[in-house]
Amino acid sequence: MLLKCQSEHIVKKSFIQGGLFLGALLSFFSYSQELNNKSWQTHGFLSQGLINVNGTNFVTDNEGMSTDLTELGINASYQLNDVVRLTGQAVYLNGGNRFVEGARIDYALIDFSVFQNEHWLVNFYLGRYKNNNWLYSSTRDVPHARPSIILPQSVYFDGFRDIAMGSDGAALKISYSGEHIGDIDINVNYGASSLSRKDAKLLLGDSVSGKGEQEFDAQFSIYWQPEFSPWQFGFSLLDSDFNYQHVSTDMFTDAGFSFQQYTGNILYEGEKWQFSTEFFQQNFLLTGLYFDGFSKKSIGQGAYLQAQYQYSSHLSLLARAERFYVDKDDKNGSQLAAGSFGLVPHYFAYQNDLTFGVYYDINASLRLQMEYHHIAGTARLTPIVMPDAQRNDQEDWNILAMQLMYWF
Repeated sequence: MLLKCQSEHIVKKSFIQGGLFLGALLSFFSYSQELNNKSWQTHGFLSQGLINVNGTNFVTDNEGMSTDLTELGINASYQLNDVVRLTGQAVYLNGGNRFVEGARIDYALIDFSVFQNEHWLVNFYLGRYKNNNWLYSSTRDVPHARPSIILPQSVYFDGFRDIAMGSDGAALKISYSGEHIGDIDINVNYGASSLSRKDAKLLLGDSVSGKGEQEFDAQFSIYWQPEFSPWQFGFSLLDSDFNYQHVSTDMFTDAGFSFQQYTGNILYEGEKWQFSTEFFQQNFLLTGLYFDGFSKKSIGQGAYLQAQYQYSSHLSLLARAERFYVDKDDKNGSQLAAGSFGLVPHYFAYQNDLTFGVYYDINASLRLQMEYHHIAGTARLTPIVMPDAQRNDQEDWNILAMQLMYWF
């Protein structure tokens, strides 16, 4: 009875939060058309879906159809003068166990146009800037702008969604366009993201009582598109450190987490076909947490290959194959299982996904998107430090999702 009351309270709270944000969004939409002019630009989106996950707690702790597929967003920009632009976005998300539910500010920054001529464009961003270093990092926050409802988890891990969206700090973007060389984009940024206790529990597990903190996040990327070519090539670097500060009632000790990631990507955009791939290697070092002096280092690897076909002006098809390994020297998870004395099954060492999707544009601002995932392995389920082997007791599992999206 108590669990039922708690469940009803959580659902009621979720609907209230989402309803308040939706009301604000609709009110904003009612006069946004009047705001849109040369100085002001306002946009927004509303999306609701159904998702059924069979075999894991990727979305909910109970199997069956769920409505935890809600995304509401408002973004606006104001051109203060020829040099300075103000821009930001607020969203409300409910994705179940994929990320923390609620409203947040995805980005809020000052955009300085530092230099511009026939070939060069230089912009400097200050504030909560947006990540532009991976193929879909700049569009993952907008439902109709990304290729699928659920992005490849090897690169776009939902548990890191808010951390990967951007950071509080500064960023620099340099663009060059010229004959013979083509188009070149360079991105450099440095900052840090705040982590709540809910974020810490999502990533580390319900047993944690302390506080997590990102010390810094430094990223660099370069993209090159040859002149008159449908191909684009990119490479990015990431370096980031986190720490965990325990409390007296905690079962864990202080800890440090260090990440370095090297990512390459290729994109082809033709008249009907689009192909994309991203592949990376990640160095991960954990010190402490389980006991003072503990240390563990691993080198993870991941990649996906994706194809999209524009069947008609309204209908598009998608297929994607994906691989992810926590440790390239333990791809089948035998060392993981042995090291945990069987408490963590071998399939927590990898996650391989085969995805098929379709979307249909009902009109210029309304889309219905559907997709199916067949997955082997559970390495990209939260929490990642203390895997939940009881709820995730199946190596093979499936996702069926559909989402209706509206934007203005």
